[in-house]
Amino acid sequence: MEILKAILFGVVEGVTEWLPISSTGHLILLDELVKLDVSAEFASMFDVVIQLGAILAVIVLFFHKLNPFSPRKNKKQRHNTIVLWLKIVVSILPSGIIGVLLDDWMDAHLYNSFVVALALIVYGVAFIYVERRNADRTPRIAKVDAIDYRTALYIGCFQALSLIPGTSRSGSTILGGILLGVSRGAAAEFSFFMAIPTMLGASAIKVLKFLLSGVAMAPQELGILLVGCAVSFAVSLVVIKGLMAYVRKHSFSAFGVYRIILGAAVLLYFALKPAGA
Repeated sequence: MEILKAILFGVVEGVTEWLPISSTGHLILLDELVKLDVSAEFASMFDVVIQLGAILAVIVLFFHKLNPFSPRKNKKQRHNTIVLWLKIVVSILPSGIIGVLLDDWMDAHLYNSFVVALALIVYGVAFIYVERRNADRTPRIAKVDAIDYRTALYIGCFQALSLIPGTSRSGSTILGGILLGVSRGAAAEFSFFMAIPTMLGASAIKVLKFLLSGVAMAPQELGILLVGCAVSFAVSLVVIKGLMAYVRKHSFSAFGVYRIILGAAVLLYFALKPAGA
């Protein structure tokens, strides 16, 4: 039964990590409905480390583009790849600094149903507004390679907002990119690349805290973690390809509507939930 639950968590992570609908928010809500039989320390780590599978999917799909040492690249292409990585590093600085400083505080004060629901609704409205506002505008940046350092840093500031559960890391960065004049496709792709160091860092912090807690990982818990990561990897491969095809022809307004409906449903569910249940 616990393995089946891990598969469910992996599917939810693989789908929601890349769509702008908040993976953390969905995992928090799923944990409300489907409880894993694990320690509280492991559960806190699991929700973050399960993202490693999703990261691996990005690395596999974009390995050639992100590999500066590819023998199939000429000198200029290798240089451009290194520059791209430097821009990615610049973009993750805001969320990295804030995340390290406020991680414990956010865990204690922001990981609750009300914050998740509010973030879902607010960013849902924002997506609809921005898409309508930009309907007749031509993006000034059409490709990832054309994103400059300043734009990368500004997108990183938007990513820092995703530290609030329910916001969505991909949602905030894609929305920020669009506001800054980046095309949907380029914003989505850059968001994927930013996820690699961001999630690796977040996972490392959670694993370190788990180890320092002194709680030993049971063999069953290790199996749950491995299954969750494997499923999130497989699902992410499909979702990333699908999203890149989707953004070429469609706006993100549908995701905005979904966020508003889900946020309202969450508020209603917890408002009607009996105290102590």
